[in-house]
Order: sequence, then structure tokens, then C-alpha cells
Amino acid sequence: MATSQFSAIADSVKFDIVSKTHALENAKKRKEISRTFICKPHLPCAVPTEEMYAYATLATLGDDVYFEPSSAALEAHVAKITGKEAGLFLPSGTASNQIALRTHLKQPPYSVLCDHRAHINKYEAGGAAFHSGAAVIPVIPPNKHHLTLQDVKDNIIISDDTHFAPTEVVALENTLNGTIIPQEEVIAISEYAHSVGVKMHLDGARIWHVSAETSTPLKELCDPFDSVSLCFSKGLGAPVGSVLVGTKQFITKARWFRKLFGGGMRQTGILAASAAYALTHNFPQLPRVHALTKKLEAGLEEIGCGILSRAETCMIFYDPTPIGVTFDEIGDRGAALSEPLFLGGSRLVVHIQTSESAIEDFLGVVRQLAEEKRAAGFVRPEGQTGIAFRDVYVRRVPKTDK
Repeated sequence: MATSQFSAIADSVKFDIVSKTHALENAKKRKEISRTFICKPHLPCAVPTEEMYAYATLATLGDDVYFEPSSAALEAHVAKITGKEAGLFLPSGTASNQIALRTHLKQPPYSVLCDHRAHINKYEAGGAAFHSGAAVIPVIPPNKHHLTLQDVKDNIIISDDTHFAPTEVVALENTLNGTIIPQEEVIAISEYAHSVGVKMHLDGARIWHVSAETSTPLKELCDPFDSVSLCFSKGLGAPVGSVLVGTKQFITKARWFRKLFGGGMRQTGILAASAAYALTHNFPQLPRVHALTKKLEAGLEEIGCGILSRAETCMIFYDPTPIGVTFDEIGDRGAALSEPLFLGGSRLVVHIQTSESAIEDFLGVVRQLAEEKRAAGFVRPEGQTGIAFRDVYVRRVPKTDK
């Protein structure tokens, strides 16, 4: 009786997640991604290839809460190429940034200074306040591009006045919305911050793009920082993961916080192997990505669109109002193509799986709409300046049920 009862329970538990159409569905998703200019959770920048998954199955089967060989090898490698003593594999960039801040911040009150557009300020659900009890000082750079040494000096809190939360960490992000912080500015900020006893953290989710565009070794880019977070998804196309690097003492404490926050995982070897595959096979593709982005920018300018933020790496922000066109019109026309384009608003993200045909089709859509507006009598009003850069985060979410 007991055996038959358990057999019934076992039958109710069974679940086959692999459908007969999965291979076709995955091929369709990869095609969709090649024509997607949005980078957000339900529409990633890139997706793992079959070759990446095949390589991942060769990884070790250790337990990363204790020791996982493939993951440990990845951590050591990333620490080496960034010039740091140790690394820690984490499930996401948000976890990596927030655990870095929590590890640096010892006893409140304290504050973290960053660009107002920074991921740790805008897109990590108030994590600095929740996890670390930290105030955030979000600075708007007057040059509209990057924080400068003067911006930091003007906003940092170095005081024993009990009205204020002293700044303990200056956090920079490189790239920030696809733009590169000049390295000489990074060094100047770092030298000043360290001279007043303040730590430096880098959200380097896309630092790979900076290295690829400027031909600067990762160690040189990371030297000014006490800790750096590097992401393997987004631009590199791995399914999951970031590595946080710093001193051995820092990483030992960060590993403790990873466990405390619920980020300790077991067989992470397959994830580490995917990241290793991305470093070997996908990182070298970034110069081509940047060239495609510049081609996209040049095409939009030729049509007459405004450029709000230039193609320094893999992103541009553009404004179609000078040609009398709206983002919704472009999105609707792109979605109606026989092979749809997936578009948001002003931000366009190019990645390792973006196809040449997607670039051409997007420019074709914008060009056709511009011609239709001109034929209908549209003339750009005198003095029109287009949308403000501060509005670029308002994005149209396309339908994905096509």
C-alpha cells in the first residue's frame, strides 16, 4: 500500500519542462534578440548560445558555499586580470554592488556619493538604504556626461558635524549609459578620495566595453578602485552572474554577506563556465558592436534626428522630434515589419547578437517615417531643440506576443 501511495505521489511530482517545440522556441528567441534594441529583464541584451551551454556542461560539480573549483578558478582569473587579490562570484550586478557597499560601510551614519543616473541610485530598489542604512548623495554633473573631481569635492561630506552623514564611499559607474569616464578624471577622483580616507567602488558592469573601445587593460581601469563589480550578462551574453573583486580581507567579508543575503549557491560551476566562455568568445566581439552602434548613430544623424548621447560604446540616445516623428510611431512601424523590431524610447542598445539587418531595417523605418512627414508638410519649427536628455528614461514597452 505504501509503495503504491508513494508511486501516486511521485507521479504527481513529475514535470517535464522541455517541450517538443523548445528548440524552435529558442531559435525564435535568438532571432528576436538579434532585432531587439532594449536591454531590460524580459528582453535581455543577449542570450546564451548553444555552444556556451555545451561548454557549461563540462564544468565541475562542487558546492560554492564551501568550494566549487570552476567558480573558484573564474574568481581567481577575474581578480588577476583586474589586478586585485581576490574575487567573489555573485548572482547579479545588483547583489555585487550592494554587497560591496555593505562590506565597505562599517558603522553608520555614512553616505555614498555617486552620479544621479547611477545604477546603485536609480535601479537597485533603494538597496543602499535597506541593506546598509546608507544615505546616497546623487550628484548631477554640470557637464551632463561624467562626474569630475570638482563635482566630488563640491558634494562630498568630510565633516564631524552631527547634522550630516559623512561620505565613506565614492561610487563611479563605467560605462554609464554607454559613455566612458575619462581615465584621468577617475584617477584624480580616486587620489582625492583616498587622501581624505574615502573608499572607491566601481560599478563596472560594462567595463569590458571601456577596455575594448580604448584598448586599455582591465587592471589599469580598475587600479583606482578598492572594489569593482564586473558583469557577465548584459554585454557579454552569459545567463547569470557578476564577480566582485578587491583585497583578500574585503572578499572574505563580502563572502560572509553573500551568505547572509541568501546569495550563496551550490553547483555554480555551470554558471562560471558560461562566464568563462563569454570572456573567451564574446568579449572579442565588442569592437564590432561599437562599430555597429556608430553606424546606427551616423544613419540617424543623416536622416535628421537629434543625438542626445553619442555612440561611445554600445548605446546611443536619440531624439526623432526634429523630423516630426514620435517614439510610438517608430515602435509601431518597427513592430509591424515581417520580422519585427523590438524598440523602446530614446535609448538604443546594440549587443553581440544584434544583426546588421536589424540596424538597416531600423534606419529604414525612421527614414520612411521622416519622408512621410515631409510629404505631409512637416517643417521643423524655428528654434526647436527636441526632447531634453533628462527625458530619455521614459521608454515605450513594445508588445512581445507577436
